[in-house]
Amino acid sequence: MAGTAAGKGLSRGLIIDVAHVTEQAAIAAARLRGRGDKKGADGVAVDAMRQALADIDIAGTVVIGEGEMDEAPMLYIGEKVGTGNGPAVDIAVDPLEGTTICAKAMPNALAVLAISEAGGLLHAPDMYMDKIAIGPGYPEGVVDLDATPAENLSNLAKAKGVPITEITACILDRDRHRDLIAAVRAAGASVQLIPDGDIAGVIWATEPGETGIDIYLGSGGAPEGVLAAAALRSSGGQIQGRLLPADDAERARAESMGIKDINHKFSLSELASKDVIFAATGVTGGSLLDGVRFSNGVAHTHTLIMHSGSRVTRRIRATIPLA
Repeated sequence: MAGTAAGKGLSRGLIIDVAHVTEQAAIAAARLRGRGDKKGADGVAVDAMRQALADIDIAGTVVIGEGEMDEAPMLYIGEKVGTGNGPAVDIAVDPLEGTTICAKAMPNALAVLAISEAGGLLHAPDMYMDKIAIGPGYPEGVVDLDATPAENLSNLAKAKGVPITEITACILDRDRHRDLIAAVRAAGASVQLIPDGDIAGVIWATEPGETGIDIYLGSGGAPEGVLAAAALRSSGGQIQGRLLPADDAERARAESMGIKDINHKFSLSELASKDVIFAATGVTGGSLLDGVRFSNGVAHTHTLIMHSGSRVTRRIRATIPLA
């Protein structure tokens, strides 16, 4: 399978390889949709993703693993993947984003992977991160993590050329976001709450015409923030993030991973700094992607894949024979 040319960005041949990886993880997880077993679904997705990665001609290192916060199985940070015969690349994975929504067969569970030139992805510790993200087509700096929700929404509405009442923010439905939700509504904008899956929430902001989402606000996992940044780098969007350590142990972990200023506001170019391919395959159906369908010994998949080097976004529908 395809590798990369050193110093020349990622090979476009990797696009199909990366799509194959998320397809396999999605198919595995989809077999356990609605079974109430989120760890089991995550585990089979991890195994399928690991097996698919093993066949790609890369010397990959997992820099963003999945599931530590939920004590779930994971492709662990530092794990080597690929045949080892190709160039060095960084790998960020979330084999099943939205474990709970998959277990309940709710919308927008995804299998997600980003692959970057070596050194291109922030090694983010497993803790929460405050985030703000918008899609492409806006002036740089139109929103800022340090601005108030009202200021960000007003600036975004002006940049879009619409009244603030036509702006919709996507926010995780958590008690910690109560004040944020109230502030967004007080400013005149709408809120779409999601139960899980903040990578999906950020991706929605890249295509507001399709999803109705203009901006993503609030805190979620820092590893998911890096994966979301890979998607935004590929699409031309914007994101900022700041770590939210819960205690001294998390602060020490961040420092051990090279983050000296825990209050630093990370830009897109810091979260995802080099050429990257981002892929997400639907496990359950949602706003942008259909879920896996099984029929007559085959799986039908729907994958979104983006490449920062070409700025091309593809949706791939595949019919895959089942073993």
